[in-house]
Amino acid sequence: MSEHEFEPVHGLPEPLPAGEALLWQGSPRAFPLARRLFHVVPLAGYFAILAAWSAGNAWMAGENALGILAAILFPAALGALALGILALVAWLMARTTVYTITDRRLVLRVGVVLSVTFNIPFGSVASAGLRLHADGTGDLPIALAGDDRIAYLHLWPHARPWRFARPEPMLRCVPEGERVATILAEAILASQGAAVRAATRESAADRARAPNDRATLAAAR
Repeated sequence: MSEHEFEPVHGLPEPLPAGEALLWQGSPRAFPLARRLFHVVPLAGYFAILAAWSAGNAWMAGENALGILAAILFPAALGALALGILALVAWLMARTTVYTITDRRLVLRVGVVLSVTFNIPFGSVASAGLRLHADGTGDLPIALAGDDRIAYLHLWPHARPWRFARPEPMLRCVPEGERVATILAEAILASQGAAVRAATRESAADRARAPNDRATLAAAR
């Protein structure tokens, strides 16, 4: 039994408030996460070169086939162990991470050992981007507006690389990256547009009340 089995709504710490709609929910894909976060393909190449170098040394030393195989065994086993650990960590990250887009905010539930939830209202979003990969997955960085900050170490690996001064939350390796980016962009524009319209109506109402307030003040005098 995991802690997430007690969530009132999958990926969310509490039920959505009345009037808030769920638009999309998903998780990173494990293999793209392992490949791009932990660079398992170059690492596998490194261990392959190391094994070939060990085999070449054994052959130059006059070893027979059994000796050459024994020389290959250690770097091959070391490589398999390292790659297996990284693949397991990537799988756990993908399994425990849930990204949620509603019509009001972005929610990131992350953490393998200790689960943390980040709520990012669309009013705090300055911009959102997309890096689309050949396999169809996408990375979606979110630039925060104003003085809003989330520490880079708290976000990692769900953070845009190398943005330490102004960390940017990032949805990593999401399937159908282009479709998810469209959903997020439309939700942000709709939410921020509604906020602007509400502020405009409030400002107009204040201006409409101003003459009556002045008239009331003059009568009181």
